[in-house]
Amino acid sequence: MANPSSIYDEMNGADGTVRAHYAGYQKWLAETPPERIAQKRAEADLVFHRVGITFAVYGEEEGKERLIPFDVVPRIIPAQEWKQLAAGLRQRVKALNMFLHDVYHDQEIIKAGKIPAEQVLSNSQYRPEMQGVDVPGGIYAHIAGVDVVRAGAGEFYVLEDNLRVPSGVSYMLEDRRMMMRLFPELFSRYRVAPVEHYPDMLLSNLRAVAPAGVLDPTVIVLTPGAYNSAYFEHAFLAQQMGVELVEGQDLFVRDEHLYMRTTRGPQRVDVIYRRIDDDFLDPLAFRADSMLGVPGLLQVYRAGHVTLANAIGTGVADDKSIYPYVPDMIRFYLGEEPLLNNVPTYMCRKKEDLAYVLAHLDELVVKETHGAGGYGMLIGPRASKEEIERFRQLLTETPERYIAQPTLSLSACPTFVDAGIAPRHIDLRPFVLSGKDINMVPGGLTRVALREGSLVVNSSQGGGTKDTWVLEV
Repeated sequence: MANPSSIYDEMNGADGTVRAHYAGYQKWLAETPPERIAQKRAEADLVFHRVGITFAVYGEEEGKERLIPFDVVPRIIPAQEWKQLAAGLRQRVKALNMFLHDVYHDQEIIKAGKIPAEQVLSNSQYRPEMQGVDVPGGIYAHIAGVDVVRAGAGEFYVLEDNLRVPSGVSYMLEDRRMMMRLFPELFSRYRVAPVEHYPDMLLSNLRAVAPAGVLDPTVIVLTPGAYNSAYFEHAFLAQQMGVELVEGQDLFVRDEHLYMRTTRGPQRVDVIYRRIDDDFLDPLAFRADSMLGVPGLLQVYRAGHVTLANAIGTGVADDKSIYPYVPDMIRFYLGEEPLLNNVPTYMCRKKEDLAYVLAHLDELVVKETHGAGGYGMLIGPRASKEEIERFRQLLTETPERYIAQPTLSLSACPTFVDAGIAPRHIDLRPFVLSGKDINMVPGGLTRVALREGSLVVNSSQGGGTKDTWVLEV
């Protein structure tokens, strides 16, 4: 396990002094009775319960829903630090979109030998059906959630790119609303950059990528339905954008166009913000047993008569076996050095990497290349001998399914827990929108590992969230 002294503390310097951007908050915290903070925390739980912000936690009782765990101590990012981080995120997402266009067209990066062909073409997320299909503006990942962590010396690393159906933005927005409601006096002490315009920015981006010739596009949000763990977010974003929330059964295809059933008759649909995985979008093209999608949707899409955000096939770029090549993509497509570093990664399909990983399993984090949500992972320093041996067997049998990385000392931020204020590990998921331009609201979703010592911040495994403050000055 990492030496605690090497963990970067977001609020306090190594010498124990409070960092300048946290000074005002620290003063407020010292003046505020712990009982008031506890009372406000209980008030937040009550409001979140009333609003219905719940989700399923896997591994607990079947179907059990619980409140999003919300922490009342904000994560604060200085303006200059955010400026540098945002530049790196724009660069990364621009290169990822260029990579996606390339692999579904001329495959220049493969021909140049920068990425092995089998890594792309044999990837389960690569969709041959998209080969040669032109999408509006050449944009595939309209909404990207890039997970960023800060390590021991305070430097940022990209942990993973989420380009399929990234979630969590509703928590970012609701956390801000909650903090402004509970502690309005804090916002008079700090000039915090706003985030509440995200739905307007999202709608503007979606409208900007409508099929050619459509001047007043109809945008919808496509959800798998109320039983999906992220349904609250689907409904929330549709309501905030002022567009219809629909399920597959509400849509049909006619003459290579997509229509929505309404009380006034069929209405043509131009842009779909879809929250359904590729496999379930069209039973005629992908999984025949899917009841969630729309028969014939791929045909409409290939004809250029509807835009899907995100595009079909984006998963090939956020697969963990492709992640190590993103710095090479930035150099290849943009001719620039990456502004944000990857975490050093061992690809277990490589013989020499596998040998190293097997010899150092108790030091590394091992992940499934297609895994998500903190599942299918081994955190070596925290694992039992039995868990390590089980992963040793898995790696020996199917090495191509895994990557491994050093155990990062994720930065810690003060967090209100049962025992009072204590440090807990955090990450950050900014949401990057690609339309005519690449935009993002300042900040993102800060996730916090509420269990002491835990490095797993995923809400599906008991993690919580914090409001993220990017300072304007």
